[in-house]
Parts: sequence; C-alpha cells; structure tokens
Amino acid sequence: MKSFIFTFSAIIAALTTFAAQPTSTNYQVASGSLRYHPQFQSQYVPPRNVVVWLPDSYPADRHYDVIYMHDGQMLFDANTSWNHQEWQVDEVIGNLIQKGTIRPCIVVGIDNTDNRLGEYFPQKLCRYLNPKHLAGIDTTLFAADNYLRFLTRELKPFIDSHYLTHTGPEHTFTLGSSMGGLISLYAICEYPHIFGGAACMSTHLSFIMPQAPGAPAFNNKPWAEAFRKYISKNLPKPNSHLLYMDRGTVELDGTYQPYQDAITRLIISKGWDTQHFTARTFIGHKHMETYWAARLAAPITFLLHP
Repeated sequence: MKSFIFTFSAIIAALTTFAAQPTSTNYQVASGSLRYHPQFQSQYVPPRNVVVWLPDSYPADRHYDVIYMHDGQMLFDANTSWNHQEWQVDEVIGNLIQKGTIRPCIVVGIDNTDNRLGEYFPQKLCRYLNPKHLAGIDTTLFAADNYLRFLTRELKPFIDSHYLTHTGPEHTFTLGSSMGGLISLYAICEYPHIFGGAACMSTHLSFIMPQAPGAPAFNNKPWAEAFRKYISKNLPKPNSHLLYMDRGTVELDGTYQPYQDAITRLIISKGWDTQHFTARTFIGHKHMETYWAARLAAPITFLLHP
C-alpha cells in the first residue's frame, strides 16, 4: 500500500475541500425545520456554526432523542456545500420518522473548522505509539479532547436546556464519516456515560494521509495499530452501547477493508453481539456524501429503532 505523509499543514492543504465553509447557512430542507446558532462560542475550541434540525412533529407532547452529527456544512443542502452534495439528513430521517421506522429525533449539525483533521483525530492513541513515530509531528494541532469537551460540557447542556430532549445516554448518539467516523468512535470511548451509541461511516481507520511532494514517506500502519490498542482498552463494556460501522469498496473506501476487518474482529472478540454492534460493507460505494446519503437509513435505523 502506498505510504502518505502525516504532516498536518500538508494534510490541511491537500484536504481543504473537506473543511470548506458553505457559501450560505440559509439551508433549504425538504422536511422539518432548522434553527440556527451561528458562531457558537466555546472555551475549548474556536467558534463554529451549529444548526438544529427538528422533525415535522416538533414540538409535540414528548421529548426527542438527539443525534450529534459532525461536518454540519454537508448535511442538509447541496446548494450550499463545497461539492454540491449533501447527506440528505432531512429527507432520510424525516421519512423514517414518518413511517414509524425510528423513534422521533432531532439532529444537531456541528460545522467543522480549518482544523478539521486535528479536531477529529483521536489524540489519545498517541500514548500507544513508539516515540519515534511522533518525531516531527506537531501534536499541538490535535484537538479531539477539547472538541469532545465542547460537545459534552457546552453544546449538549445548551441543546438540552433549549429543546425538548431525552438527556440520557440511551437517547444520545453521535454520527460521522471518514475522520468524523473516528471522532464518533472516540466519543463513545471517552464519554460512554453521555453517548449511548455511535455510527461511524467510511471510518478512516487506515490513517492514510496525503503526501506532500518530496516529503519522506509516512508509515500509517503503526498509527492504525495504536488506535486498535486504544479501542481494545477503552471501548465500553460489551453490549452496553450501540456501535455501527460501515465502508464502501471503491477508491479510498476500498483501502479500509483490512483495517475495518481488524477492528471488527477485535470488537467481536470482546463479546459484542449483533444487536449492539454491526459492521457493513456497501459494494460500489465511494468516499463521498452521495453514497453516505444513500445508506444513511442503515445507521439511523440501527441506533433509533423503536
């Protein structure tokens, strides 16, 4: 497998499109409604836009489950995303609620920032690395621990105080793709008392990164192995949470098979059953929003089935 450099400045330059800001926050939705919380302030991370999707039934004489989704710019409206693609969250989840396939929920979309990779990178895996693998890496850009402090200490209390939510972990979930899949898995390991489940789509378990021209080759495999060691030690007790993982088979997603298979074997070996953990493969799916939208019903149904 080709090696890639893991210099964050090179990553950000190569993956600018993943962190591009929308041209507008005036999203149009096909179902439900949106409430905007622009430039939500935090003592832990830079401010960013937060948008809350409410189903058509809101407010009803009830409380709602909550899904915290990363890369909020890409969730609702292709007309405002950098690549003119979207997750179709309002269409998919609205339809599932209407059919009674899932429990009614609200979605909190959290925008990424220019340090997307740093905020979504599960930084405690560095403890499981040989120091030589950290040489030359600016670990000050790793900010996942502060990002999760923002989610759990600031954003979630705000959401619970301003919306009709069930506040317990059995009703609180996190979902993301690629690096967003990593931070979602990291979240239930670090905060199992807050997040009762995670959906990790096209999770970047390989830790392959773009290579800057002329830069020395980066060996991704120790990083992937370190993450497995972290997961082995920190995953919640078997069958105490819900964990959904998937991948496609084309292009970048096609490189994930050995890494996803290794994580799957690890989780199953710890005693997780199929009611609480699933890992799915979607033939022909690529690493892009169009494909995540096409299969979004799968993780949502897994987490929120009645």
